[in-house]
Amino acid sequence: MADAAVRLLALAEGALGAPLPLRIRAWDGSEAGPPDAPVLVLRHRRALRRLLWKPGELGLARAWVAGDIEVEGDLYEALERLSGLIWERDEPQGGLRPLDAVRSLRDPALRRMAREALLLAGPGLPPAPPAEEAPRRGGVRHTLSRDREAIHHHYDVGNTFYERVLGPSMVYSCAYWQQPGGTLEEAQEAKLDLICRKLSLTEGQRLLDVGCGWGSMVLHAAQRYGVRAVGVTLSAEQAAYARKRVADAGLTDRVEIRVQDYREVDDGPYDAISSIGMAEHVGSAQYRAYASALYGLLRPGGRLLNHQIARRPLEREDAYRVDEFIDRYVFPDGELSPLGSTVELLEEAGFEVRDVEALREHYGRTLRAWVANLETHWPEAVRLTSPGRARVWRLYMAASALAFEHNRIGVNQVVAVKTTTSGDASFPRTRHAWLEPH
Repeated sequence: MADAAVRLLALAEGALGAPLPLRIRAWDGSEAGPPDAPVLVLRHRRALRRLLWKPGELGLARAWVAGDIEVEGDLYEALERLSGLIWERDEPQGGLRPLDAVRSLRDPALRRMAREALLLAGPGLPPAPPAEEAPRRGGVRHTLSRDREAIHHHYDVGNTFYERVLGPSMVYSCAYWQQPGGTLEEAQEAKLDLICRKLSLTEGQRLLDVGCGWGSMVLHAAQRYGVRAVGVTLSAEQAAYARKRVADAGLTDRVEIRVQDYREVDDGPYDAISSIGMAEHVGSAQYRAYASALYGLLRPGGRLLNHQIARRPLEREDAYRVDEFIDRYVFPDGELSPLGSTVELLEEAGFEVRDVEALREHYGRTLRAWVANLETHWPEAVRLTSPGRARVWRLYMAASALAFEHNRIGVNQVVAVKTTTSGDASFPRTRHAWLEPH
């Protein structure tokens, strides 16, 4: 008799201590759970073995990436229904939350559930992690070589894949949605222009874009504002793509793209620095050095725009842990900090923080647009990378969209100034200087 789904549902609800808000379909074709809910499909017993050998977030992630489980129906609805049971049980830290089903084998009820789960899973060794998982890394974080490896894992998966996900703008950061019915490309152009205006760019100035991606910011600033721009990235694939865009635009005399760490830039001073979605890779231990390095590269009176994702602060900051799914499959060694910590460290480096703008809701909409692009181009995305890599991106972007929408994480643009020795910030008294497009 096909009854695996009924047994799985009982196990899940026993572990959660609450009804499972999803329907389950098991490998034997059986189904159980609410009939009008999205369906959690367990394609193979191997999915259960992954969870038994690695209970929690990492086991779920491995099963998802390997294709052992999937969601049939609306993925956003499924994640919404699960969020209260899994991700919001612990203090928010900015991503997926671990589900520790087997809390203690001293509990007789949990021992019975473990025995039942073992019978259902069948015999077998722990399944190998999917090929898309970054290996566990030891040693010191955020050295030059380790950061290059982390960037390579996330960004060097093929520029054509990123074209399909990000769209023609090739901007991999939160867009700025000015119109309800605007397109992603319009919103990304509006974001780039907003940054240029906040930096008060003028013709002939020198701009440094830290973590320049595929070159969209330096191209926009050079074309629209006449600056001389340098973009640095640790991704060789990004740099090659950006250099071709610069050459195609006839801007090789004004825009330079380097494969270089921000710690290696030594040709200041610059009039302005943009850092858009890059500081999340810096790490808390290195953030003070990051802020000091950028401060040292600016001329007196120069401006920094730091566009960075932030998590909610914790009652005990030393309890913060990087999410296993994000660390192993998305951004190895990536870390999020509260906005207040970022502002404090910028000030400690010498900056005067002049403006902070929260764009949290804009990022939720941006991520949903990227998910839609990925789903539209799904067969090609799978061919360009791998089925597992495409599943990583779909889950991480959909879950991140909900995290922004529910205020578990946010994103902020911080404008900071390196004042002159006399305290002159060369800064307008109001925001009107950047409210109107160029």
